[in-house]
Amino acid sequence: MVVVAFVIVGCRAQKVEMIRDTAVTDVSTLPEPAPVRRVAFRVPSESEVTDSVVLASIRRGRALLRNTRDSLPRHVGNRLQCVSCHQGDGTVKLAMPWVGVYARFPQYRSRAAATQIIEDRINDCFKRSMNGRPLVPESRNMRDMVAYMAFLSLGYPVGAEVDGQGLPRIAPQQGDSARGSAVFASKCIACHGPKGQGTDIAPPVWGRYSYNIGAGMARVRTAAAFIKGWMPQNAPGSLTETEAFDVARYINSQPRPDFKGKELDWPKGGAPPDVAYRTRRVSAEK
Repeated sequence: MVVVAFVIVGCRAQKVEMIRDTAVTDVSTLPEPAPVRRVAFRVPSESEVTDSVVLASIRRGRALLRNTRDSLPRHVGNRLQCVSCHQGDGTVKLAMPWVGVYARFPQYRSRAAATQIIEDRINDCFKRSMNGRPLVPESRNMRDMVAYMAFLSLGYPVGAEVDGQGLPRIAPQQGDSARGSAVFASKCIACHGPKGQGTDIAPPVWGRYSYNIGAGMARVRTAAAFIKGWMPQNAPGSLTETEAFDVARYINSQPRPDFKGKELDWPKGGAPPDVAYRTRRVSAEK
């Protein structure tokens, strides 16, 4: 019986080896795959999602991002929604889209001097742009928002940049808050209010219920690029680059909530020149 068993095992092993030799290519003979650096902008269709449970999660995540303050009041400390900055549910080119973003995480972020997963990045926005509190990474709310961003990244290669990601590129300027005040009065108060307090049409751009000083939009260059591309919303792109920088300088010179721990940002140095606060690293270098 032992001999028979040995023969059977030996035959099976020989059969597996034959299958392996004939059906599997030696990977050492394959050419190295060329990394995809940049791809075209494409918004996936819901018809590409065949699992009804996953589709429900995607739709719920989009609803949370669209109605963040009402849906997650314990985590939002101002009167903004995620889509206040990420236009069109994050599907618009050069309006900080979420298209392809899931495929670019994990990624190293110099502000934290650490590798972050996408949940970390979302919670950064809750703490800074929403002036609120982070979500539990494993919570249903977080999972649904990540599901929506993963949906918008269907078909995108890992690590690839996407045409139209981020904001329009404009040459840096200093900006003048006095000129910016005049532009704001003529172009912006109809939506944002005379004191930047926001209206039913648009969110606050300074004051207690706006983004805090640690938010990306509190940087003049970031705000200027957003303003140049998308403000005023009834005539986007109508402001000159100088006007955009002037308005950004004016808005970000106004009072807004502080961000506890901001001095710990960029612990290895490299803070952008338009950051509105001093970090410990900069202070130590000086």
